Amino acid sequence: MKPYSESCDQNREPILSVIQPLFANATAVLEIGSGTGQHAVFFSGKMPHLIWYTSDCPEYHDGIKLWLSEAALPNVQSPLLLDVSRSAWPEIEVDAIFSANTAHIMQWQDVQAMMAGVGRLLPRGGVFALYGPFNYNGQFSSESNERFDGWLKSRDPAMGVRDFEAVDSLAEKADMQLLNDYEMPVNNRILCWEKQ
Repeated sequence: MKPYSESCDQNREPILSVIQPLFANATAVLEIGSGTGQHAVFFSGKMPHLIWYTSDCPEYHDGIKLWLSEAALPNVQSPLLLDVSRSAWPEIEVDAIFSANTAHIMQWQDVQAMMAGVGRLLPRGGVFALYGPFNYNGQFSSESNERFDGWLKSRDPAMGVRDFEAVDSLAEKADMQLLNDYEMPVNNRILCWEKQ
């Protein structure tokens, strides 16, 4: 049975409205943390000019493959093994990277590993779009994000809504410069960086 995430269906159109112009001149995208595979199927279907590489930890691969098999899209690839701090990064050529709802469920050292890995993989001028909730100046941007952070930490104290400034600092260390910070529905953001 295919895995299903209701939030993927709810956020896919707003995300597409941001990443479609960002990825207009890209040829290949790596998605970090493809999860159910729903985003990959939807976005690759809407952007047929892209080769869309899915990736995740092994336990998610079967679910992703079910979505990809049903969609039968020619431009989306079977999931690659990518555990950002525990596996070698795939040797592929991409000029864009996308990740949704990952930074707050990763441990901080994994967020560090992800940002460093993105910086190594992207060529100059490549872009990284990261979707999710973020804090600003150490403050929650909404009561719902504060409740969400509490729920995450009750599952694992190492999880939590990340500070924009801390993540942007990691991007700078990886030679990426912030292009834009897009406001999204339900107190989420898309942060987009360009490799220098």
